[in-house]
Amino acid sequence: MPQIKSAKKRVKQTAKRTLRNKSIKSAVKTEQKKMMALITAGDKVAALARLPETVSVIDSAVSKGVLKKNTASRKKSNIMLKINAMA
Repeated sequence: MPQIKSAKKRVKQTAKRTLRNKSIKSAVKTEQKKMMALITAGDKVAALARLPETVSVIDSAVSKGVLKKNTASRKKSNIMLKINAMA
């Protein structure tokens, strides 16, 4: 355990940030799973309706610094490729 006051504060800040980041990452993963469920079901209309929500969650994770810009771009691109590949 840290002895110095600033180090103690850092430990508390890190724990708080870790919880926040974990919840944001979890929300992104949940949104991706919902989208993939619609894609595998073959429901293109519902997938397109759900797309803005999914993109919004991913973009908000980027703005909060949880995901990097290129990672978010790759996730959104993969979703779009799968939607466009549907008949």
